[in-house]
Amino acid sequence: MILIADSGSTKTHWCLAEHGEILTEVFTKGMNPFFQTETEMQDEVRLNLLPRLPQDKMPVAIYFYGAGCTPEKAGLVRDVLTKLFPHTRRIEVQSDMVGAAHAVCGYQPGIACILGTGSNSCLYDGNQIVSNVSPLGFILGDEGSGGVLGKLLVGALLKNQLTPGLKEEFLDRHGLTQAEILDRVYRRPFPNRFLASLSPFLLEHIDDPSIHQLVLNAFRDFFRRNVAQYENYSQYLVGFVGSVAWYYRKVLSEAARLEGIQLGLVVPDPIQELVKLLSVEK
Repeated sequence: MILIADSGSTKTHWCLAEHGEILTEVFTKGMNPFFQTETEMQDEVRLNLLPRLPQDKMPVAIYFYGAGCTPEKAGLVRDVLTKLFPHTRRIEVQSDMVGAAHAVCGYQPGIACILGTGSNSCLYDGNQIVSNVSPLGFILGDEGSGGVLGKLLVGALLKNQLTPGLKEEFLDRHGLTQAEILDRVYRRPFPNRFLASLSPFLLEHIDDPSIHQLVLNAFRDFFRRNVAQYENYSQYLVGFVGSVAWYYRKVLSEAARLEGIQLGLVVPDPIQELVKLLSVEK
């Protein structure tokens, strides 16, 4: 019996699994040791996870992959889990980037990428991450992410760079004015989350030539500024996890072909692949 967690700053997806089969799935708030104290994380697990797990099926191993779980911070999460699961023999805490690598590469060398609200990538040797191009966050990087796609969409619409009529449709659909958009982006917190919430408009209109070109260019930019920096990148399969990669996978595949990238596994969520991988291992 193993317990696997995929955690972001917003939510944590827990799966209790046995022999490769998921027995119980639980969603709790995110656990990011950069933003939460040990007490806050402990209360979240104790109140919202433990009561929803079968008491007669406690895990012998826990694998926690999370945002903010750097080598310096992973110990905080490990301490929380050790206190609440005292009889668990093995507890591993690693970054969400390691989780992505395990999910799409398994134990083979490759390049693993995350495309969700933000973006990230790494070169993985089949055992550990050996190189990571810094994503630089929403302002300076995060190419291809939902936040950047939303930013490109809004900028192009408000500057009348896309097919006529799309601007009016977009503003009516979301009940927004230009002034309100600027306020959300420049004055309120988490503008990347706001802009990412607008990006599904792109998917709805992906057959429009101007929209298709915007998304295609964004993904090509991701490949050029991130993946192409890894040594011998063209020799590796490049796998993706995340909602943006999954829903836009046809355009992502087109961008990969144009940039000479070998596209590997693309999954919306790493948890299923992690369950299969870790169940076989253990």
